Amino acid sequence: MKDLLNLYDDKNWEKADEYYEGTLRKVLRDQNGHRTVLLKLPAGFSMKPHSHLTAEQHFVLKGEYISDGQLFPEGSYQLFDAGDVHGPFESKTGALILVVWDPLFENE
Repeated sequence: MKDLLNLYDDKNWEKADEYYEGTLRKVLRDQNGHRTVLLKLPAGFSMKPHSHLTAEQHFVLKGEYISDGQLFPEGSYQLFDAGDVHGPFESKTGALILVVWDPLFENE
């Protein structure tokens, strides 16, 4: 039986030093290039535009953020294909984002 992971509890959070100061992460999955992470963005969060070698999905669970000038409130979803430049990002009030990265497969 697998251990229960609660998305909203205070367990298993760690500093996400590669992000804006005060950002926290909870790693839910990290297997063979597939990664699922909760990001807790602090008020005042910002991040420059960037891209990845994998597809990236965002699910806004709480709060909101602005991406490339557009507001994404609670309940929003975004999909970025591998290589898509996305951002800049900012969150004035903070947010809880579920982020999923999946590698490309040669057969896709």
